[in-house]
Amino acid sequence: MTQVVTRFAPSPTGHLHIGGARTAIFCWLLARHSGGRFHLRIEDTDLLRSKQEYTDSILASMRWLGLDWDGDLAYQTQRTDLYNTYVDKLLENGHAYWCSCTPDEVEAMREEARQKGLKPRYNGCCRTRDLGPGEGRCVRLKAPLAGKVVFDDLVKGKIAVDVNELDDMVIRRADGMPTYNMAVVVDDHDMGITHVIRGDDHVSNTPKQILIYEALGLPVPRFGHVPMILGPDRQKLSKRHGARAVIEYQQDGLLPQALVNYLVRLGWSHGNQELFTPEELVEFFDGSNLNPAAAAFDPAKLEWCNAHFMREMPLAELAALTAPFVEEAGLGVLTQERLEPLCLMFRERANNLKALAESFRPLLVSAADLEYAEKDAAKHLTDGGKAHLSALVSVFAACEPFTAESIEAALNAYVADNGLKFKEVAPPLRTALMGFMGGSHLNEIMAFLGKEESLARLEKAAG
Repeated sequence: MTQVVTRFAPSPTGHLHIGGARTAIFCWLLARHSGGRFHLRIEDTDLLRSKQEYTDSILASMRWLGLDWDGDLAYQTQRTDLYNTYVDKLLENGHAYWCSCTPDEVEAMREEARQKGLKPRYNGCCRTRDLGPGEGRCVRLKAPLAGKVVFDDLVKGKIAVDVNELDDMVIRRADGMPTYNMAVVVDDHDMGITHVIRGDDHVSNTPKQILIYEALGLPVPRFGHVPMILGPDRQKLSKRHGARAVIEYQQDGLLPQALVNYLVRLGWSHGNQELFTPEELVEFFDGSNLNPAAAAFDPAKLEWCNAHFMREMPLAELAALTAPFVEEAGLGVLTQERLEPLCLMFRERANNLKALAESFRPLLVSAADLEYAEKDAAKHLTDGGKAHLSALVSVFAACEPFTAESIEAALNAYVADNGLKFKEVAPPLRTALMGFMGGSHLNEIMAFLGKEESLARLEKAAG
């Protein structure tokens, strides 16, 4: 495959959300698949809404997702002179002209067209006036008067737009600033972009940008427009559906590889495979099999995907990633040696790092502070249950060494010697140790707690 050069160009007017993240992932994968380059450009020309804190957040989210970029980070506000050089070229070659029409005059032209049942547009009255620069004057592209703009969209297939649907667009505003479409064309050409993948809300911009490319005599990149992500109800994705910023998913304990995997599958497929390693995604993603239909966001499936990666990752890595969430939950700063057995016991029961850390809580408080779930205590800490706990205090006190193996053997012997069934003993023991009917294997829980703490919990529950 020929080397592909792609880019992601967010505006720093907010945090990076999942729709933008998915686009960035598609662009990154396509470039990496071909051994090409991936550029990151900050489109910060909206001076009122652009903030450095959002730029910092976007960059942090990109790094967290593993989306490294090539070359220097580009900022549009630092490239105004370059844009104006290209605007001047268009003026010189006759493909652009100065326009003195005021915004009110242009709106009147559009309203007149509406009244006649025509598409509202600028009527080109300054096109032949041969005006020069002047206060309040903008520069417009001299669009063709007939024909079609045709391009083969990587996602949607062939798209044709009649030039009569377009007007002579402004490419430099009266304040001297280039417009979005002009700046994007110059940037993409200057960066050598070969493929532009973006949301389908940009489809209407593509014919306009192609006209600018052609007027400048520049090669036109391939375009691909991916559909928006919908909510489970097939409506526009919103916060009530789980549409949040990438940084929020990070704070909630999702793994970056899980979020990347899930977002890629929202709009792309490789057979029936659901889960991919990062290496597989790079190998398989070649820009084909992008679905033109909008995909629905499913928070439960994202959690399922995350749980898979939590179970599959090395225990030491999982423990290290969980450590900050343990501290954030107010459970102290634990060593790797303490965290690893906790992760081993509970990772099958948690869907994210935050929930995993919280599941440790019953084992990290003292016996005196352990609280019982009212329903479980009423059901299992009965007189009969307490009698078993009192007897087990002596049984476990004799365990030396106090290991998972010796604890299991002692418990099994107690059950057998007293002609009991395990289900008669396990519920009160679990409630005494955890405070509720949850957790891992009883012998693992006790081995982690240690003899002194385990016996203290049994004595407390036995009353």
